[in-house]
Order: sequence, then C-alpha cells, then structure tokens
Amino acid sequence: MDEQQYLRLADATFERIEDMLEPVDADDVDCERAGDVLTLTFKNGTRCIVNTQRPTKQIWLAAGARAWHFDAKGDAWLDDKDKTTELFATIVRIVKEHAGVDVAL
Repeated sequence: MDEQQYLRLADATFERIEDMLEPVDADDVDCERAGDVLTLTFKNGTRCIVNTQRPTKQIWLAAGARAWHFDAKGDAWLDDKDKTTELFATIVRIVKEHAGVDVAL
C-alpha cells in the first residue's frame, strides 16, 4: 500500500470511529480529533488515544496501560502481534469498559 492509500484508509477509519461514537452522550465519551490523533475521554477520566503511524502504515491504540499496533488487512485492522484482535471491536470493548456504553460497529 502506498502512502496515499494508507492516508485515505486511515482517514476513513477515523471517520468510522467518530460515526460509531456520534450517538453517545459526550459526557460519557468525548471524542476529539486533532490531525492524525483521535482522543476519547471517558466519564471516568480515562483516555484512549488512536493515532496513525505513517512510517509503518499502522494505526496505534493506547488505553490505560495497554497498547496495540494494527495493520490493515483487507477491510479490517488487525493487531500485528496476535492477528485476531480487531481495531473496531477493541474500541467497542474499551468504551464499554470505561464508559459503560454499548456502541455498534
């Protein structure tokens, strides 16, 4: 994948995350995008950071003491270590864990 394809895919991914969280009350999950970084701030004060990593063409996710690096595989972003953890499903789980809110993929 070349740089432009990666940037288009990463942007579409960020938009999908924002769309997933649009129906959620901002007091439960505040979603703020600044360039290549998407910050989710939960009502309990925990933050989740989603950002692009242009050199590796990955999307990185950090929440609490955990971090993941996701590679694009077809229509999915899969963790580069276990290949079974998917980006959107991980975000859904993190939102449920920290805000008590169910969001739809």
